[in-house]
Amino acid sequence: MTLDWITPADRLKSLPPYVFARLDELKVRAREQGLDLIDLGMGNPDGATPRPVVEAAIAALQDPANHGYPPFEGTAGFRQTITAWYQRRYGVKLDPDSEALPLLGSKEGLTHLALAYVNPGDVVLVPSPAYPAHFRGPAIAGADIYSMILKPENDWVIDLKAIPDEVAERAKLLYFNYPSNPTAATAPREFFEEIVAFARRFNILLVHDLCYAELAFDGYQPTSLLEIPGAMEIGVEFHTMSKTYNMAGWRVGFVVGNRHIVQGLRTLKTNLDYGIFRVLQTAAETALNLPDEYLHEVQTRYRTRRDFLIQGFAELGWSIPKTKATMYLWVPCPPGITSTDFALSVLQQTGVVVTPGNAFGSGGEGYVRVSLIADCDRLGEALNRFKQAGITFQAGAALASNLKP
Repeated sequence: MTLDWITPADRLKSLPPYVFARLDELKVRAREQGLDLIDLGMGNPDGATPRPVVEAAIAALQDPANHGYPPFEGTAGFRQTITAWYQRRYGVKLDPDSEALPLLGSKEGLTHLALAYVNPGDVVLVPSPAYPAHFRGPAIAGADIYSMILKPENDWVIDLKAIPDEVAERAKLLYFNYPSNPTAATAPREFFEEIVAFARRFNILLVHDLCYAELAFDGYQPTSLLEIPGAMEIGVEFHTMSKTYNMAGWRVGFVVGNRHIVQGLRTLKTNLDYGIFRVLQTAAETALNLPDEYLHEVQTRYRTRRDFLIQGFAELGWSIPKTKATMYLWVPCPPGITSTDFALSVLQQTGVVVTPGNAFGSGGEGYVRVSLIADCDRLGEALNRFKQAGITFQAGAALASNLKP
């Protein structure tokens, strides 16, 4: 029996296929064909969760008191750990009872914030390219999305002056993310001061995604939105435990900032979920209290991979600026080929998975994102496969003509 008469809601039909789900399908097919895949497509950190975090979770799991429903707003211990971490890292004082909210990963919170604050037809400003949750959440909420196209000549930093006043006057939210996924761009403190002034002028809620707060290199320290005077009045900031602490599968994140905005998201979430398993919150507390030596090891790991891959790409014709943060390289496609076709061709010819830039919005066309989620031996193997397949920055025309999707 078919159910042709059951149709999805318009909000679901309007969403394009989620690129990472599509990549998973292609990876399964490639493995079935016997390819040894080197997966540099997802932002899924390799390696184990730190042992102290795992041990804390095991101990908490053995306590029956943790087996029931957790508090909707998260445990007091986790919220206090979050605010203490903010005080320690950024000198920002937050109220753990009203200005911090644990989340089932930052993606969940970023998406649900749009449902909590966006009415159909509201204008939401979103960079392009951007992490998909930044535009898919507003799309699900029925927003009128205004894409702020990022440009390499502006170092992939939002040009606020390019936003027409009539658009800014209608805008309700602005999502942004520095250090950036997918471009790995960073923004100076002056930009944060500028965007706070812009938001206050036009009464726009700022939503900053700071999930790469700790993955910074060469002495660079990312800026927190909440460090900027006036930001607490109009903004919130999201974090995840996934990247720095190798906890992607644990699904723990948090949001901090303006108490009214945070509590609005909490109100929505009380109708959608029962919060985070207490065991996971205990583990996350342990992670946020790890000594800085652990963070230095993580930073060294990704910096070493960054340097290795940038040098290898240079030998193949790519000139990629040395990134200051994140776990990605933003790599231009060879001339004469789209980002989707280039990513497919690379997968088919080499078994290396990269993410097409247009998955992050139209502003990402012409680039692919390469994740630094393999050790240098595997990255070296990926580079060797590129070389053997003749994939270089100058080879776009040949690549395009030989493409066999």
